[in-house]
Amino acid sequence: MSDQTKEKTMKNLSGKTVIVTGGGGGIGSATCRRFAAEGAKVAVLDMNLSAAQKVAAEIQASGGEAAAFECDITQRAMVDATVAAAEAQLGPIAVLVNNAGWDVFKPFTKTVPSEWDKLIAINLTGPLHMHHAVLPGMVARGGGRIVNIASDAARGGSSGEAVYSACKGGLVALSKTLAREHARHNITINVVCPGPTDTALLAGVAEGAANPEKLIEAFKRAIPLGRLGQPDDLAGAIVFLGSDDASFITGQVISVSGGLTMHG
Repeated sequence: MSDQTKEKTMKNLSGKTVIVTGGGGGIGSATCRRFAAEGAKVAVLDMNLSAAQKVAAEIQASGGEAAAFECDITQRAMVDATVAAAEAQLGPIAVLVNNAGWDVFKPFTKTVPSEWDKLIAINLTGPLHMHHAVLPGMVARGGGRIVNIASDAARGGSSGEAVYSACKGGLVALSKTLAREHARHNITINVVCPGPTDTALLAGVAEGAANPEKLIEAFKRAIPLGRLGQPDDLAGAIVFLGSDDASFITGQVISVSGGLTMHG
């Protein structure tokens, strides 16, 4: 039985168009597949077009509807063109998932301004571009869902991730503010904060540490559930917040961290 023929578990996602940035990566690809399994049409956006195409092909092979788009979210003209192309092919955007991200693991005083620029461009300016491109259409249509992927580094801090944490903290604040501005338009905006998750991004972060294996083991010991998160652990929470099951939830921040953080 294909994923797309299983019983749907989330409310009112069938036929809706979803954009997922960073859709070719670990959390992004798991999220794309889960949205497709719920009957959504998925626009897989990624700087790496071949990675996006692979995810879209997997969805199509399982009976779902998806299309791949190359998009550098730091470039506003490219964002506008990609959103227009996705809507032309799949239909009006009902759900936006801002998932694309990048990090470098260094003490703040060892970082350089060129790294700050890249971190800010990908983790904060990129989501600003995406919100600005997608929100007017959602307002005009009288509804929508936005799920922003931040990090528990934004909530509790994380040594070696000062600028990344600052960007993700900014994304949390942006989400809460836009949730207030657009509640009257029936647009909900929420945040999912992953803890340490077994992705290429985490592997890249670990490579910047003096002892990568020791760092990964430290993460595992610190997590009450005793393991790193897996991309599929995030997908359910993201898709829930993108569905009508979460229609009365907005401006909220949910940690999916195995209990590493337990914010009130």
